[in-house]
Amino acid sequence: MTQHWSKTSWQKFTALQQPNWPDKNEFTETVQTISKLPPLVFAGEIRTLKKQLALAAEGNAFLLQGGDCAEEFSMCTAPSIRELLKVILQMAVIMSYAGGKPVIKVGRMAGQYAKPRSADTEMINGVELPSYRGDMVNAIEPTPEARRPDPQRMLKGYHLACATMNILRAFTMGGYASLERVHSWNNEFVGRSPQGQLYDKLARQIDQAINFMRIVGIDTDIPQLNQASFFTSHEALLLGYEQALTRQDSTSGDWYDCSAHMLWIGERTRQIDGAHVEFFRGVHNPIGVKIGPNHDIDDVKKLVSILNPDNEPGRLTLITRFGAKKINNGLPNLAREMKKEGFKLVWSCDPMHGNTYTAECGHKTRNFDEIMSEIRSFFEIHWSEGTVPGGVHFEMTGDNVTECTGGGRKILDHHLAQNYLTNCDPRLNAEQSLELAFQIAELMREK
Repeated sequence: MTQHWSKTSWQKFTALQQPNWPDKNEFTETVQTISKLPPLVFAGEIRTLKKQLALAAEGNAFLLQGGDCAEEFSMCTAPSIRELLKVILQMAVIMSYAGGKPVIKVGRMAGQYAKPRSADTEMINGVELPSYRGDMVNAIEPTPEARRPDPQRMLKGYHLACATMNILRAFTMGGYASLERVHSWNNEFVGRSPQGQLYDKLARQIDQAINFMRIVGIDTDIPQLNQASFFTSHEALLLGYEQALTRQDSTSGDWYDCSAHMLWIGERTRQIDGAHVEFFRGVHNPIGVKIGPNHDIDDVKKLVSILNPDNEPGRLTLITRFGAKKINNGLPNLAREMKKEGFKLVWSCDPMHGNTYTAECGHKTRNFDEIMSEIRSFFEIHWSEGTVPGGVHFEMTGDNVTECTGGGRKILDHHLAQNYLTNCDPRLNAEQSLELAFQIAELMREK
């Protein structure tokens, strides 16, 4: 790994999962255009998130990260953004109360527009087409023109991410995220859920805590109870886009990728000699890395050392994605080895990607019980190894979709077609997400 870093030094390395842009000049011009536009987030906000994640590494906070598998341009609407934000806020209140610690709220939002693919092309109705790589690259429609990678889509993605950030800031700072309002939504959920009686006790305890604050004269209109810190994240796949939004902080001289507060490197792009790792070793954002069951322990150690050479708490999150059937074989040794090295990490569980299967109806799906099983194993393994279960990472939506089976509504394989909307991987719907939050809350209380 070269010692000198710049925001363009990644270009000397092999960059996997990059689109084959037909017009390289147009791509270069688009990157230059974006590089002159304002940042989407600011260095001070990024530093705040890193400090909060440092608490999560020590067990004094908990990371909740969630949102779409891949955002769609057409869903950049106030109602869609509001409903997803609403569910994340609800989940955070439940988990924060039960766990007795702050929950760090990070959305897979305002930039999650690109996706890795296993092949550059795919066959649709007997026609070979470029693979759909997310709305920031090409369109989902199965025509040669729609699938042509278009750099102008990066520019559109920037503007829609900017609009999303604007809405998120307005909602979280304007009273919409008040504790009383969010908890009233949770009470509504408990009242209508088929399994509401399982969650009623915890909901009543939160009621009592809010009432107690009123009784002793705590003003529930103060900013701490009416506003919410909310951060954004996405998989940093398109390095030209990330380069364009990387800026030098005028106060510290450090470089930050201002496309989001937190970025993560996927399982397919985390090669220690690859362009993604080269790029992200030089920016000062909190970074996540996805780790699956086929990892090599020595590679992970090198990866951690490259991305966090100063062993800074809050800098690096390992997001494990084993699957319910493989986590007990893979995670204990990984946690043990990282602890032995003295690495300061946030451990987060992605219980989605290792539990995907294709139902008989042909839809990709995930089962609620398997998702919860992996989460439960994640907590128990870390407790057993003396490491900290620091967060969870979900693909979810605020909409009433039928993409994952199970949950209180007992969605079965043959129900999936009723409201299967994703262009990518299956997402938890709002009710399933809240059910998980209540069940995770009970887990957090066990320790």
